[in-house]
Amino acid sequence: MEDKKMSKVRTRFAPSPTGRMHVGNLRTALYAYLIAKHEDGDFLLRIEDTDQERLVEGAVDIIYRTMEKTGLKHDEGPDCPGDCGPYVQSERVNAGIYRKYAQMLIDKGEAYYCFCDKERLASLTTTVAGEDEEEGESKQITVYDKHCLSLSKEEVEANLAAGKPYVIRQNNPTEGTTTFHDELYGDISVDNSELDDMILIKSDGFPTYNFANVVDDHLMGITHVVRGNEYLSSSPKYNRLYEAFGWEVPKYIHCPLITNEEHKKLSKRSGHSSYEDLLEQGFVSEAIVNYVALCGWSPDSNEEIFSLEELCKEFDFHRIGKSPAVFDMAKLRWMNGEYIKAMDNEKYYAMALPYIQEVVHKDYDLKKIADLVKTRIEVFPDIKEHIDFFEELPEYDIAMYTHKKMKTNTEISLESLQGVLPLLENWNDYSMNSLHDLVMGYIEGVGVKNGTVLWPLRTAVSGKQMTPGGAFEIMEILGKDESLRRIRKGIELLQAALA
Repeated sequence: MEDKKMSKVRTRFAPSPTGRMHVGNLRTALYAYLIAKHEDGDFLLRIEDTDQERLVEGAVDIIYRTMEKTGLKHDEGPDCPGDCGPYVQSERVNAGIYRKYAQMLIDKGEAYYCFCDKERLASLTTTVAGEDEEEGESKQITVYDKHCLSLSKEEVEANLAAGKPYVIRQNNPTEGTTTFHDELYGDISVDNSELDDMILIKSDGFPTYNFANVVDDHLMGITHVVRGNEYLSSSPKYNRLYEAFGWEVPKYIHCPLITNEEHKKLSKRSGHSSYEDLLEQGFVSEAIVNYVALCGWSPDSNEEIFSLEELCKEFDFHRIGKSPAVFDMAKLRWMNGEYIKAMDNEKYYAMALPYIQEVVHKDYDLKKIADLVKTRIEVFPDIKEHIDFFEELPEYDIAMYTHKKMKTNTEISLESLQGVLPLLENWNDYSMNSLHDLVMGYIEGVGVKNGTVLWPLRTAVSGKQMTPGGAFEIMEILGKDESLRRIRKGIELLQAALA
């Protein structure tokens, strides 16, 4: 396998198959895709499955499905290999790639075998405050003391021959500083005394995440590495590896944390931490992608609605911010509503139908019901609360018939319904336009304001304060018999209240 030269922009998304795709991971994939496509470069998919204990069955399928639904088409990957494969890390382990490069570092004195057992490592463990100190969390860390670095070549060979378990560790300096450059944060320096001799190859023969990343990114010619800023602290170790190999360091782009409205990390408990969570809540894939792009990045305009193609043209990674991005569900709901309004009618109806059928079981024109709510919903489950009155007239308070602006009250509403009922009973064309002409003719004839009749009529046929359409649209769907039944029911309720 030949090393690739860094000329053409090449980015990668390297998820671990551990479950549903977190919103933060989706943003990483999206930004990596946009950076590549903005420069007419290549976008790669690599499956990082070296942490065998965390693997979840079916998670690789989730990755492929998510990439397909979001439109993030990769140029190279396990299912469309180029000349940098394999693209699954466990297959690269079997090919001996990581072992080969670990041995290179050992030969250079940049890595060493460590045979320390669990008991000895436990003696080096200390407890430190965690990132969430306000919640009282703490964590245990082990800072290795380079004990096995002093082993002679003969001791190492004897231990290996005896089959003694080992790991391979990076040999980091303990003096001086290491500086790395991030495209957003600039130059960041750390004292080498803070760099632990991290493990490169684990006792099971699998590489660690950090080591495999560096080797794979180099061999696959990755020019820009996109990841969350929680990896900022690991970057000096990455740079030390690149320097140890004598390899060119890629551009780092560390993205800000995504938090919930309370400025805490998105968690599974929030119910919207993953892409599939959002789909199940009735969000449209295109809207999710659009919104996630704006979680940390801002365009050079006031525009907010972007197709993926438009994002590719507009995306400049230098406009990614450093401050945490708040995942605002209200904003996502608004954006999703805009996508629904602009959606092709056939696609919209196909997506809306399951929600309509949950609450409407009678033989109504479901497409007309769908059309009524298209511009009134933000997510598809909203449909149900808008249309449930079609199935059955709800119990309602006759106080709804009183409306100051419409100049109606109980008496006026009763008079209006009793006045229009005979006309409707003798009318058979219940199309919306026909009903409109009939009732508006009645209103003109009695010389009252439109709302004096239309408000009580809509209230009677829906039993709701707010409806997705006016009286005529509702009556067209209900049909003559059901419309008249509901109007008569309204008259009964009003008469009982006035008795």
